[in-house]
Amino acid sequence: MRDVNKRIAWIFAIGLMVFAMSEIWGMNTDSLTPILAAGMWDAYTLARWTSLVGTLLWAGFYLAFHLYGAAFLFNKFIKIAWRAALIMQLYVVALLIIEKGLLFLLFALTGYTMSVSLFSFGPIAATFLEHDFLIYFFNQLTLFTSLIIAVQYRFIRSFTKINPKLILFGLIMLHILAALFVASFSLIPTDDMLSGFMDGGSLFE
Repeated sequence: MRDVNKRIAWIFAIGLMVFAMSEIWGMNTDSLTPILAAGMWDAYTLARWTSLVGTLLWAGFYLAFHLYGAAFLFNKFIKIAWRAALIMQLYVVALLIIEKGLLFLLFALTGYTMSVSLFSFGPIAATFLEHDFLIYFFNQLTLFTSLIIAVQYRFIRSFTKINPKLILFGLIMLHILAALFVASFSLIPTDDMLSGFMDGGSLFE
């Protein structure tokens, strides 16, 4: 791959734009609606700008981790060449951005959002299950997860001598563990903690 740095810059720019467009459109900003309903225009404007800045910072961290952080870990633990690992993760990040871009487009066209991805098992899990942890776990297992595993499998198989079956098994387990880790955040009582903070009360009893 030629002009890797230029491609990385484009990927970051597009990724930040997708995150920014979702934020500007109003995805995940429903908690600010009471401020708007109360007619507190200045506070609402400040909150929206603050939310946008926070979203862009999170987007930068998210993209950097999946590109450089994951490439570093693959380079250190399975000894895949750094450049190969970086290019592999560049494809992975591109797939993640495409997924988020498609979700934003669908939500924008329909006029509403969901807490789960339409490309995952999350909607099906939400139909039959009531436990947030399980719903968010299945929400991490998407069509794009399969594509990412396929990309990583092809690169690792080409640049290492590890048994292909072991590579595939390891990648599947890695993504399952990542899904479990992300889903575990659903167990944190974020709403109660924020409510206690805003009310000036104790966060814990």
